[in-house]
Parts: sequence; structure tokens; C-alpha cells
Amino acid sequence: MSQLTIYHENHPQTPSAEYNTEDTIAQELAQVGVRFERWITQGEISKGATNEAIIAAYQQDIDRLVTETGYQTYDVISLYPAHPQKQELRQKFLAEHTHDDDEIRFFSRGKGLFTLHIEDKVYEVICEQNDLISVPAGTRHWFDMGENPDFTCIRLFDTPQGWVANFTGSDIADKFSRLAT
Repeated sequence: MSQLTIYHENHPQTPSAEYNTEDTIAQELAQVGVRFERWITQGEISKGATNEAIIAAYQQDIDRLVTETGYQTYDVISLYPAHPQKQELRQKFLAEHTHDDDEIRFFSRGKGLFTLHIEDKVYEVICEQNDLISVPAGTRHWFDMGENPDFTCIRLFDTPQGWVANFTGSDIADKFSRLAT
């Protein structure tokens, strides 16, 4: 189930609010400039579907988002528990960082934990199948795919170069929870 948990940055063990309905999550995140939506497939996606089939199933929503935002490219990324580099890939984004472009992820399968650090609040967003999250450029955040990542995402980009992680050097991410898998 998708979930949003909000904390004060100095109180990582004590949530100030928790939400688990799509509309409420979207409303709360919209107040801090983060887009959250649910997309429904336009067709059946079989296990092991090709990247092309995944994109085709969500093409209508992809096209709408590209028209609204001007994103230029998109692709599909999948990780599975048996991936030989799963630990290195997980570690890569566990520290607080920003991007020069928006970070947009649509989960067609599986789940992940986006944690956003906005002003003095921390927003933990568990994204699951059919969830789209768009983290605005310059927003401090980190991402956890869990010890045994198992997800497929459509990623949208302004430019692939803008998606490079700019690490802040803060240890705040170590103080908050990780994705339970």
C-alpha cells in the first residue's frame, strides 16, 4: 500500500502525520511541490514483459506528462533480487542528494521508498505499483530500493545529464528508516 509518513527532521522516530490514501498523499505532497499520481494500465502486462510493452501499456499517461512538462526522453529500468550488483546499486542513492532536473519515477511493478527533505520536514513516500512520483529539481532526497530490490519503473528525463546525483554530504538519511522488504 502506498504511504506517506511525515517527520520533523530532528525527530526521526516520531511521525507527525501518516497517510495511505492516494488523494490525501497527492494533496499533502502537492503542498511542497511534489507530484504524486496513480496510473492505470491500458492493457495487460505479463511478467517478463519487454520494455516496449511496458511503455505501450502506459503510453497515454506518458504522452500527457510529456506534453504538460516538456520531458524529452523516457525509459524503463528493472531490478530483481538476484541482480549481481543489487547492493552497489542500492548504496548509490541511500545518501541525501539533489538533481539538476526533476526525478520522475512510475512504478509499473514492485515498490521503493523515496524520502524527501524539504525545509525542516522529512517526507517518506512508499511508492508501489501504479504510483508516479515527481521530485522537483534541487529537492534534497534519497531513495531506498530495499535489500532485495524487485521493481520496474518508467523514468522520464529533461536530459540524462540532469539526473546526475549531487550529494549534499549530510548524514540525515542514516537517521531515518529504510525500506522493509
